[in-house]
Amino acid sequence: MKASKYLNYLLILIGCIVAIYAQAGEKQDVIILILGIVILMFGLFRISSTIPSKNNHEDEELNNDSL
Repeated sequence: MKASKYLNYLLILIGCIVAIYAQAGEKQDVIILILGIVILMFGLFRISSTIPSKNNHEDEELNNDSL
């Protein structure tokens, strides 16, 4: 589990570096910028999918109270 956690952070870091690199040059390369943003968003999606939903927790509490 820890390896996937570090992989998520690594994807975010690589995405940021690629996106910044694409913007740093005098001639901006749009394809590299889009690739960096896609990698960044993929890492963020993987992290957000591991965070439990607050609504599910509230629904479980309501179901337990009604029993």
